[in-house]
Amino acid sequence: MTNVELFPEAELPVAKSRYRPLAERLRPIEWANFYGVNKIPESIAELLKQGQGVPPSLILWGPPGCGKTTLAKLIGRSFSCNFVEFSAVLGGVKEVREIVESARRAPRSTILFVDEIHRFTRAQQDAFLPHIERGTIVLIGATTENPSFYLTGALLSRAKVIALSALSTIDLISVIERAEQELTLSFEQKSRDLLVSASAGDARKLLNLIEGIANHRQSSSTAVAFKEVQDFLGSENTIIYDRSGEEHYNIVSAFIKSMRGSDPDASLYWGFRMLEGGEDPRFVIRRMMIFASEDIGNADPRALQIAVATADAYERLGLPEGRIPIAQCITYLATAPKSNRSYQAMNEVVEVIKAQPRAAVPMHLRNAPTKMMSELGYGEGYEYPHDTAEGFVKTQYLPDIAKDKKFYEPRDSGYEKSILERMILRGQLGKR
Repeated sequence: MTNVELFPEAELPVAKSRYRPLAERLRPIEWANFYGVNKIPESIAELLKQGQGVPPSLILWGPPGCGKTTLAKLIGRSFSCNFVEFSAVLGGVKEVREIVESARRAPRSTILFVDEIHRFTRAQQDAFLPHIERGTIVLIGATTENPSFYLTGALLSRAKVIALSALSTIDLISVIERAEQELTLSFEQKSRDLLVSASAGDARKLLNLIEGIANHRQSSSTAVAFKEVQDFLGSENTIIYDRSGEEHYNIVSAFIKSMRGSDPDASLYWGFRMLEGGEDPRFVIRRMMIFASEDIGNADPRALQIAVATADAYERLGLPEGRIPIAQCITYLATAPKSNRSYQAMNEVVEVIKAQPRAAVPMHLRNAPTKMMSELGYGEGYEYPHDTAEGFVKTQYLPDIAKDKKFYEPRDSGYEKSILERMILRGQLGKR
């Protein structure tokens, strides 16, 4: 294939003889070769392709190697604007001011592409606002982090967020085919599958791996053997898990939802996806203790005991043996009967307390340690439950403002079914 520079050579002060990585050489310079275009809403994609007028300010959000920088550069080619690249890792507000000043004097509109925009502080992000509003710059920011967590609301209100995803297997195979043409190599299907797996949807990583294999192989044959690929990758095919970023929250969510949905297989998968990716086992155990009480509750009171025992077992055993009780706990919680009625009752009680934080304690529930308090009616009418045959006295225990409230209503499943029957028998709940 023919390699074409994104911008004319005169615009890039780079010697033609300088080494250019394969990933840069194969960066798409035409929309037809950009695999992420199908992730963009069709109306926006057509607007960006046509390049008429001035583009909107955009935030490009997605994992590494999904095409954020390529998309920004394609937009720069489509529109008749100056295109300036800037990395938030390498520069700060001072450099941005210089770019904005140049943009203010330029005869054409300026597209400022800021890579890793989430690295800017909130104050630094707000510094873009007046220049976007005046039309001095069109901002295109790229980030691997969730914009709603890392970017200010003011900036997000002035830019459209485009969410890109990791490339599909089909897209990655197409990338491999382009690399094969460029390097005059060929990979058998097993090798392709291994490369796709190791790259985890990251086109840049995929091309870097292919280039590394090409540079380090001993054979002069154009056919790359599976063993060559396997030996070169070594430990490259590692688990992708970001302990502090978006993927962390996604996997934790999948873990909790799988246990809540009573799927032990999926629960084990997501739980050990975290552990094998380097997550602190204590974090996983803490989540299980919360889950045992919030989502299982009195449907199986043993669940919390097992989760707490798992924490103790892990501290005594450490790794790798500590993974065994963790697996046992995951499967127990996933298959246990579920009830969040205690959790719901807690939330409802808190709402009532916040609405009436000073509700008076009924007189019959108050202690009367002095004669004066007895004369005032403190404790009058209180019946001691242990003095009754049933060990139960039906009386008003809630304050007047909530006396008719029913916060806790057990489910008719698991151990909570016994609690429900007991409460119905006492008249605390009506028959179901």
